[in-house]
Amino acid sequence: MENEPDCETVEQNLYARATDEELNKTFNLEASLSKFSYIDLDKELEFKNDLIDDKEFDIPQVDTPPTLESILNETDDEDESFVLEDPTLLNVDTIDSHSYDTSSVASSDSGDRTNLKRKKKFPDSFSLHGSVMRHSLLKGISAQIVSAADKVDAGLPTAIAVSSLIAVGTSHGLALIFGKDQNQALRLCLGSTSVGGQYGAISALSINNDCSRLLCGFAKGQITMWDLASGKLLRSITDAHPPGTAILHIKFTDDPTLAICNDSGGSVFELTFKRVMGVRTCESRCLFSGSKGEVCCIEPLHSKPELKDHPITQFSLLAMASLTKILVIGLKPSLKVWMTFPYGRMDPSSVPLLAWHFVAVHNYVNPMLAFCRGDVVHFLLVKRDESGAIHVTKQKHLHLCYDLINFTWINSRTVVLLDSAEKLHVIDRQTQEELETVEISEVQLVYNSSHFKSLATGGNVSQALALVGEKACYQSISSYGGQIFYLGTKSVYVMMLRSWRERMDHLLKQDCLTEALALAWSFHEGKAKAVVGLSGDVSKRKAVVADRMVEILFHCADRALKKCPDQGKIQVMEQHFQDMVPVIVDYCLLLQRKDLLFGQIYDKLSENSVAKGVFLECLEPYILSDKLVGITPQVMKDLIVHFQDKKLMENVEALIVHMDITSLDIQQVVLMCWENRLYDAMIYVYNRGMNEFISPMEKLFRVIAPPLNAGKTLTDEQVVMGNKLLVYISCCLAGRAYPLGDIPEDLVPLVKNQVFEFLIRLHSAEASSEEEVYPYVRTLLHFDTREFLNVLALTFEDFKNDKQAVEYQQRIVDILLKVMVENSDFTPSQVGCLFTFLARQLAKPDNTLFVNRTLFDQVLEFLCSPDDDSRHSERQQVLLELLQAGGIVQFEESRLISMAEKAEFYQICEFMYEREHQYDKIIDCYLHDPLREEEVFNYIHNILSIPGYSAEEKQSVWQKAMDHIEELVSLKPCKAAELVATHFAGQIETVVRKLQNQVLLFKFLRSLLDPREGIHMNQESLQISPSITEQFIELLCQFSPDQVTETLQVLECYRLEETIQITQKYQLHEVTAYLLEKKGDIHGAFLIMLERLQNKLQELTQQGESINGNFSLKDVENTTVETIALCQRNSHNLDQQQREALWFPLLEAMMTPQKLSSSAAPHLSEALKSLTMQVLNSMAAFIALPSILQRILQDPVYGKGKLGEIQGLILGMLDTFNYEQTLLETTTSLLNQDLHWSLCNLRASVSRGLNPKQDYCSICLQQYKRRQEMADEIIVFSCGHLYHSFCLQNKECTVEIEGQTRWTCYKCSSSNKAGKLSENSSEIKKGKITSSQVKVSPSYHQSKGDRPPKKATSEPVLDPQQIQAFEQLCRLYRGSSRLALIMELSQSRSGDSYRPFAGSQSGSAFTSIFQNENFQLQLAPPPVTED
Repeated sequence: MENEPDCETVEQNLYARATDEELNKTFNLEASLSKFSYIDLDKELEFKNDLIDDKEFDIPQVDTPPTLESILNETDDEDESFVLEDPTLLNVDTIDSHSYDTSSVASSDSGDRTNLKRKKKFPDSFSLHGSVMRHSLLKGISAQIVSAADKVDAGLPTAIAVSSLIAVGTSHGLALIFGKDQNQALRLCLGSTSVGGQYGAISALSINNDCSRLLCGFAKGQITMWDLASGKLLRSITDAHPPGTAILHIKFTDDPTLAICNDSGGSVFELTFKRVMGVRTCESRCLFSGSKGEVCCIEPLHSKPELKDHPITQFSLLAMASLTKILVIGLKPSLKVWMTFPYGRMDPSSVPLLAWHFVAVHNYVNPMLAFCRGDVVHFLLVKRDESGAIHVTKQKHLHLCYDLINFTWINSRTVVLLDSAEKLHVIDRQTQEELETVEISEVQLVYNSSHFKSLATGGNVSQALALVGEKACYQSISSYGGQIFYLGTKSVYVMMLRSWRERMDHLLKQDCLTEALALAWSFHEGKAKAVVGLSGDVSKRKAVVADRMVEILFHCADRALKKCPDQGKIQVMEQHFQDMVPVIVDYCLLLQRKDLLFGQIYDKLSENSVAKGVFLECLEPYILSDKLVGITPQVMKDLIVHFQDKKLMENVEALIVHMDITSLDIQQVVLMCWENRLYDAMIYVYNRGMNEFISPMEKLFRVIAPPLNAGKTLTDEQVVMGNKLLVYISCCLAGRAYPLGDIPEDLVPLVKNQVFEFLIRLHSAEASSEEEVYPYVRTLLHFDTREFLNVLALTFEDFKNDKQAVEYQQRIVDILLKVMVENSDFTPSQVGCLFTFLARQLAKPDNTLFVNRTLFDQVLEFLCSPDDDSRHSERQQVLLELLQAGGIVQFEESRLISMAEKAEFYQICEFMYEREHQYDKIIDCYLHDPLREEEVFNYIHNILSIPGYSAEEKQSVWQKAMDHIEELVSLKPCKAAELVATHFAGQIETVVRKLQNQVLLFKFLRSLLDPREGIHMNQESLQISPSITEQFIELLCQFSPDQVTETLQVLECYRLEETIQITQKYQLHEVTAYLLEKKGDIHGAFLIMLERLQNKLQELTQQGESINGNFSLKDVENTTVETIALCQRNSHNLDQQQREALWFPLLEAMMTPQKLSSSAAPHLSEALKSLTMQVLNSMAAFIALPSILQRILQDPVYGKGKLGEIQGLILGMLDTFNYEQTLLETTTSLLNQDLHWSLCNLRASVSRGLNPKQDYCSICLQQYKRRQEMADEIIVFSCGHLYHSFCLQNKECTVEIEGQTRWTCYKCSSSNKAGKLSENSSEIKKGKITSSQVKVSPSYHQSKGDRPPKKATSEPVLDPQQIQAFEQLCRLYRGSSRLALIMELSQSRSGDSYRPFAGSQSGSAFTSIFQNENFQLQLAPPPVTED
């Protein structure tokens, strides 16, 4: 597919000129078009690069092609067409009050010419491709159709066929034949209204190849043949197909004696015309019966005369589209089906479409069939192989987002689609790109629905065919010679591709100059789509398009100057020119027309200073990207002056270094660069303009040397200059040009020598007597020692080992040593950089340098001098770099280590110990180095865990770590603990013994044992003895008693008895109670808590109203809550007597202070009463209410006198009891009502009957009655779809769930894209009805005596869907099980007394769901009534 040549070039070459000359010649020349449109495509492919000139195809030359000015200056005459000069030609006006607008352009083809004055935002396809199609109303034909309907009662148009003539059929049986001449005159009126009354409307038309015969098909089934030359009726055929069906299609084949017709019964017949003894006959043969599937579209393969020898034509291929599949059959030499292709899933109302066209694929011309139904177009390539068989191969298909009702090839690359919303889409087939969208609703397209429904014969067609017919417009659209004709209810429109010139001119008329240039460039590059009128070889086509583009560019320049606003801000004028000038520059450079750009166009734009400025600024990006070289001196000068005037000196510098400045005044440019500090540009001008490389260095040295020699700090500007100087020297020594490019090869050695000689000069040119020797090297070393030495190192890499190079290297090294060693101005870092540089050079295998070794010893003394503590880290780092660079060979190692230790250079020591594998000594280096001491843990871990170290080395490190364990713990306890846990797990007790400091030991053990500290290791794997854990607990009691309980909850491996003794020793009562509870001594734990509570209460009553009373009250509240929680946690596992032993002492403890201090402070009394109520409410869940009352009344204090003190307590308990009883009764009633309502709804839903949506199977589309003879069953789903069980089995619509086979609805499950299968399923038995499906046997019309077989069941069972519904119901009521609630309520009801909290049960504790802490009912308590 990708190798298709421009087949349409020839096909469209003729009518492409239509707009360049006169539109009527489009029709007059169609004979030539049909003759040459497919001229021997095999030869065309073979010689496709040869020149195709106009003479070869007898194409008339255009005398005077219209100029751009003539197009743009046309008057807005309403009757004047777009490019044409004569409005009377052919009467095919492209400008008309009834013409319709495209969706992409307010064009001159649209009715309102004022649209040209409006700015419209065009969609992307328009800006990219312009207007591809020209659409015009055929006024003459349209007027005569309307006139015929009025004057001769011809009726409305129903069908159209186009060849050299245009035939229009009407609803009253007439066929109107129009010429395609200038006047579009009515040539013939075939038939009569009386015959039309008998035959009905014309439903189909066909003209044969030589335009001599016309076939008319009628709505009542008759067929007539007419002679188009004489207008005589040749045949009237009434028995070619079954009566009572309308003719949907009638088509001539390439054989004039053979035609194909398709009727509304879905059958296809072959008609053979014969003439024997002067008698014309017609024989009919059925090719396809509608009983096997209704055909609603047929398309024979037509080949042009040039392709009559194509091997495929001998088969006389015919494509047919039924409602379910595509068939391709051969009529000759004998009837044969070559291919069938099913549609797949599609909308049943979509229209099947077929279209043939010859295309070139892989250098062979073969027919391609396009077919679609819905929104996917399939392309099938049909080929004949050597054996004579036909092969069909699928090509890339086209996915759309709309439903199609028509498909037309306009040439082998371009197709025109019409969607159901009556929008035309022009598509490039190869790229599948949409070129244009045109709205044609104003055509009022004629639809063939009545014929598909066969209304003229009583509507005896299937529902499926009638549904397709709703959108059918097969007979309303006809294509011929690259033109498409559309039949409306009162008009005929024609559409064709515009020529390339017309498309550009059309954009120019819209004032879309940028889009016109973009389109022209796509023509120039051969990337445009649907190109018409560009022929010849590539160079000729490019030249033609380039000339046209030059015209447009001149026009753009003129228009930009003409439309410039005369007044207003300068920004407005700049914006105006910035919209167009960059486009002009861009396309001039793309066309490689610098002569044009810097000549006529620059001269034009220079008339306006703003335009000139914008033009010059446009050149900048091209110059910077080196796309524009060879600028004229005048433009170059103007460019620099312009940026200078705008104070954009950085831009000037960037431009200068990309330009050839030999044509400028170099001295002036250098002066300007120096004044404006454009150092890059200055160096570039010296280098390129004068081949001078030393002068710029001298200039820069003069600026930066004095402050450096004076010891002053450089300014930012001087630092920039120094950096540029270093980079410049580096470039020169490396043979590269500065700031970009390369030095010419013949100059490279010369430049290197010049620069070296310059650097090692003993004195500068204008030296004073005080100047030190080697000023240039000294200056660079002072400026940036490291970078200057890096430059030298890179230079040494490039040196070849010849004698001169070796001498240069030794010379520069000697100078460096002389300058730096004999001078005290340099810092240790700078000296170190030098010797690091020397060490690297000396360490090279091919080294030829010589350096005195005593110098290295001097450097070592200098760096390690203990009398100087300044810059300690800097000196250490410098020495380390020197050693790493290979300088270690220059030193005696023992002396080096001793000096490093004295100077406290621990990194140096580490480096040396590493070389000698003394890893244990490195630990001391880390511990003594305050900057890196925390890294010691990672170092020890790596040595002990990473392979590659010997056992002895690891053992020495292990032992060293053990020796320094106290230092490690004090450094970071958590890291030390992690290290011990990983590598010293068996020595934990030893480590503990080594840690004498108790605080350190506590921190270490907490990090080791407490998982909250970050070490997540199993304590059992650590093999920690309980004694260590208990030692940690004791330390915890000393240093952090508040955290003991929390820590015990997460600790493991401790003994309860010993731990209890520790907590008792430190009098931590809450901890002791926690441990006793954990041990199982609930009563002991309770007694401790009770004692604490009593002590707190005693303190509270003694303090009374004192300031600390509030704190004591808070303590009492907290202790009470803890004690209640203890009782609640353990009451579930105790019997009644044990519970009373807990709760009653607690109640007694709370009530005692109230009895003793009746005159206590009011707020204390209220607080104590509140706490007492809290105790009572909590114990009510575990102790029977009568027992509580009895215990209170037995109290000696309350047993005497009035019950006033406890009246509030008792009434509160009774209120709570009444509230809870009411709550339970209400809840029970609500639950019963909800359950009854839910089960009623569930029963109603599962017993509901099913109503199928249709009476046919959704898979085979046959009515279920037709298959009764088979032992098949009918399955109906709750979604309304009906199937034969045999069809469902074939589609594998069964699933296995829990060992049961269930059916799934095929349509619902296949249409569910997200994969949520609609499993409306249950186990199927004959006669069994569920909410999801019904299974019916074929003999379901039973007598009353017959009983469907039933499955014998002993008890009713919920089917899976009912279970699913019940589970969903349960999910709506999250919480305790309803069944559990009802069970417990029923048990409570059935007893003698209604006591959900009855305390009569003994033995194992009675557990109620109402006592569950998660049980909640969100109901409001009863309102409090005031007396």
